[in-house]
Parts: sequence; structure tokens; C-alpha cells
Amino acid sequence: MLLLPGTTASAVTPVTIVHTEHIKAGPYDVTLGFSVWPLRAMQSLDFTFSPDGGIAGKSGALMMTGPGIKRKDRNEPLVRHPRQRDDWGLDVRSLDAPGTYTIGFKIDGPAGHGEGRLENLTVLDQPGPPIALSWAVCSLPLLALIGLLAVCWRRVRPGRMAAKTPL
Repeated sequence: MLLLPGTTASAVTPVTIVHTEHIKAGPYDVTLGFSVWPLRAMQSLDFTFSPDGGIAGKSGALMMTGPGIKRKDRNEPLVRHPRQRDDWGLDVRSLDAPGTYTIGFKIDGPAGHGEGRLENLTVLDQPGPPIALSWAVCSLPLLALIGLLAVCWRRVRPGRMAAKTPL
């Protein structure tokens, strides 16, 4: 019989926050945390949203606008971050285009309803070379393998070799 040790939820690596912004959403102060700074397009990062006093007894919605936000992703409920369970958050999310973004909140809790926004959040161009160049360089080994197989197939020609061999 094989026994494997179980892992607990506490073994999950917490989010490392490298930059924070503070937003006033009505009666609530919210700390918006970023796992990467400065923000760049197409770079995965974590967002955390921490209202003062915690998220217990509160509910909220997130509103994002900007050049890389699709209509269906503009409004979504705030949910617990999967690795930072005491905060709301977005796990491994990327902003698809450079430009200026706005992140807004609607929070309902014991102190009432509150709304706030972080405006003029600048997202820079994507890191590294352009996507087309990256794909072209990465596809070179595949193209070389296809070329090698074509040369080998042409030299061996399995169908013709079987017809030429005497019995």
C-alpha cells in the first residue's frame, strides 16, 4: 500500500506585494496591492484588495476600464484571492494592452455603501521582444525538425525500397 503525505492549504505560497495604492471608497479605505511594479502589458500579476477591517461582513464589485479590458470583464464581483485568503483579489491576471486604466470599487458593508476609483493607472508596453518575433524564433526548431524529416523521407522512400528488394 502506498501512502502519500497530504498537504494543507497553509502550504500555498502567499502573494508578495511590491507596490500598494490607497483608495477611499465611501466610508472604507482600500489598499490595492500589486505583485509586479511597474505594470506592463501581457505580464501576469496578482491584484489584492484589502479594505480596512478585513473583508468579513462586506461584499464588493470590481470595475475595470482600459484599452485591454473586454466588455464582459469590466464588472465582476470581488472574491477571495486563492492564495491570500484574508483579502479580495485577482490571481495571475494580465492586462492585454498598454495604456491608461481605471480600477473602481463598489463596497457594501456595516458602514454602508461606498464607491471609489484608482484612475490613471499606467500600463507600459509588454516586456521582451514583440510576440511575432518570439513566435518566429521559437518555431525555428520545429521547422528544422520538419525539414530533417522531409530529407530523411525523401532519401529512404519506404514504399520504393520495398518494391526494389528481391524476395
